[in-house]
Amino acid sequence: MPTGTILLADDDQAIRTVVNRSLGSIGYQVRSTGSMSTLWRWISAGEGDVVIADVIMPDGNGLDMLPQIKKLRPDLPIIIMSAQNTLLTAVRATERGAFDYLPKPFDLNELSSIVHNALEQANATVGEAENEALDGEEEGEKIPLIGRSAAMQEIYRVVARLVGTDLTVTITGESGTGKELVARALHDYGRRNDGPFVAINMAAIPKELIESELFGHEKGAFTGAVMSSMGRFMQADGGTLFLDEIGDMPAEAQTRLLRVLQQGEYTTVGGRTPIKTDARIIAATNRDLRQLINQGLFREDLYYRLNVVPLRLPPLRERLEDIPDLVNHFLFQAADEGLPSKTMGPEAMAQLKAYPWPGNVRELENLVRRLTALYSEDVIGADAIDAELASPAHMDFGDMATDDENLGAAAERHLERYFKAHGDQLPPDGLYDRVLREIERPLILLSLAATRGNQVRAADLLGLNRNTLRKKIRNLGIQVTRGIR
Repeated sequence: MPTGTILLADDDQAIRTVVNRSLGSIGYQVRSTGSMSTLWRWISAGEGDVVIADVIMPDGNGLDMLPQIKKLRPDLPIIIMSAQNTLLTAVRATERGAFDYLPKPFDLNELSSIVHNALEQANATVGEAENEALDGEEEGEKIPLIGRSAAMQEIYRVVARLVGTDLTVTITGESGTGKELVARALHDYGRRNDGPFVAINMAAIPKELIESELFGHEKGAFTGAVMSSMGRFMQADGGTLFLDEIGDMPAEAQTRLLRVLQQGEYTTVGGRTPIKTDARIIAATNRDLRQLINQGLFREDLYYRLNVVPLRLPPLRERLEDIPDLVNHFLFQAADEGLPSKTMGPEAMAQLKAYPWPGNVRELENLVRRLTALYSEDVIGADAIDAELASPAHMDFGDMATDDENLGAAAERHLERYFKAHGDQLPPDGLYDRVLREIERPLILLSLAATRGNQVRAADLLGLNRNTLRKKIRNLGIQVTRGIR
């Protein structure tokens, strides 16, 4: 039967009662208080084997007291609870020495498991190094990730545990979920935050230039190399190198990257002298790397080198409860940038929470900015949401499979026209490409019309890389006119 004394500090009597009964039924002795001063008196007297403390208390702050507790009793495990469920709270708790961070509301079974693990670690570990507190943080600091859902809380906890390491991380998730934001958070709150954060998008660079972009090149290494150039690895030295859309990396560059990860050094294109690298690698992709491996498009050994810590970002449809926080954040951000200050009406917010968001957080942000810029009402209502979600700028791609004008209907129209003209004769090869072209061209035209010919915004709307969109515009022979509607 578990043994140990748990010190619980929370100003909510109901939480104290529930936790006391839950842990007490397992066999722990629980001493609970609604005062930080009482908790400190108990800790100073050497009492307790595990501490569970809330952040905001009437006479103090659990996060602020963490360094004091760790200085006095470095081996005492501290579990921080908080209703302020943000990434900053999780990072602060971890960096200041908390054993774990538990967002409210929490699962009692999970709390019991964390207490059990904390006691095991306390019994097995003596004299661990004191964790340093974060300095210079202010309440007004920008929050890099938004959301209070269970899915986002797990992301916060993982990020908080990773910021103090140099482990290689691979972030997966659909386009628009915020993979670069997570990468930046790992850098900005990590021990390399004094170094550079360098990002490179594999899908945005011609394949023949990727090795030069990554590793640099010597003068005369290839046609057009009129001078030597440093690569992204050298630029990121001492900091973080973010390899976005890693699934689009060509085979030759994969081989060279694997060698860097194995040996910690590289050579420039055309060079012979090995160069040591000191950059943390964070990779990201919206593609299934396992599937690419099966197709022979991605090296399996590189996959294991990159995938030391896998981190999946959930699509927005899996965390719809975060939409109010996201919307309010984007409204505040827009006002801070000089756009009119707005609020979202309750019916409008309900409509946003009912929408599937195939373009994820990026799509929501674009919508909020458009509503802020184009509508004169101080309170955005349901009519505005109806109009925007029904507009060409916001086609519901998630429902296309059941709509009258879906992909199957487009293919059916194509075949009907052909058989009507040619009888029972089968069309020539290339049906897939012709149907794709029939759908792709009007879709891009609609997006360009909705963004008045702004290719950068159109690419964001479609969830495409802007270079990919420009290539499609060129291949499809689309004439782009700025200011079109």
